[in-house]
Amino acid sequence: MLIGEVARRSGVSARMLRHYDTLGLVRPTGRTTGGYREYTPEDVQRIFHVEGLRSLGLSLRQIARTLDDPGFTPAALVGDLIRKTEERLAREHELLDRLHAVGAAEPAGWQDVARMVDLLHGLGSPHAGRRQQAVLAPAEHAPVPAELLARAVLTEADPNVAGALRWALARAGDDGVASLAAGAGSADPDVRRRAVAALAELPGDEATGLLTGALGDPEPVIRRQAALALGARGVAAAVPTLLGMVVDGPNDVDAAELLGALAGDPEHAGRILGALTAELDSPATGPAARLRLVQALAELPGTLALDVLRRLLDDEDRPVALLAGALVRALEADA
Repeated sequence: MLIGEVARRSGVSARMLRHYDTLGLVRPTGRTTGGYREYTPEDVQRIFHVEGLRSLGLSLRQIARTLDDPGFTPAALVGDLIRKTEERLAREHELLDRLHAVGAAEPAGWQDVARMVDLLHGLGSPHAGRRQQAVLAPAEHAPVPAELLARAVLTEADPNVAGALRWALARAGDDGVASLAAGAGSADPDVRRRAVAALAELPGDEATGLLTGALGDPEPVIRRQAALALGARGVAAAVPTLLGMVVDGPNDVDAAELLGALAGDPEHAGRILGALTAELDSPATGPAARLRLVQALAELPGTLALDVLRRLLDDEDRPVALLAGALVRALEADA
């Protein structure tokens, strides 16, 4: 076949076929009766091989080596192609994220676009100070999209920058909750912890619902984090975790104060008093934990805990009895 027919049948332009010929990659090896060069079936087959390898991202030089070197093994080359393709895709995803961020900011002009691009570069800086500066000094006419802030807070390891991101996200309202929801369900505990910390500073029922779900997280620190946030919102579902914090020790003072505040609601008062009393009477509760529980009783409103404290005046644990006595006297004086 002559070059025109090969181009028509193969879909490879005549110009590209001439380029292959010049490079020595695919040369027509046949001759017509008139002496014109023509492509043999083997030449056409080689063209299809070249096009197939080009579709994998190989350069023409790599293709020539692949086809002409009998001892060539493609494993290393394919591995290199995979790595380069993954890098290219990562760059493309990064570009796509930037475009989404710019679009979400609804820029009024190219100046706003330039400001947003500068912000994105700042958030991607390897220097924590530069990232924090980018968060605290956003573009005036191109507000930072909440989705962008939410994604950034889920990956930020520096505590100062993370605090700045949470502050900015809280100012943006509850628009970032949907992005944080993905972080709350992440397999990475660090990402879940960051998501819960950000949700704790966001208003709304949706954030509260995600925090309530975090009470069942396998990581104790995340459960405690969620319980403190929910207790501050007056959500009674946090009571068991708050009680466990008093018994175990971490953040016991904060947990006791929140239990006291929740007990201000008559609907929860009896339940909270009963739970504290049950832990005090449990043989499994150690001396230090019992002292913390007595201190938590003191946080309950009014004289709600007075009868329980009076009963502890004769407790076999001397420090518990002394503390209970001091609290009874204080409550009776106030009454």
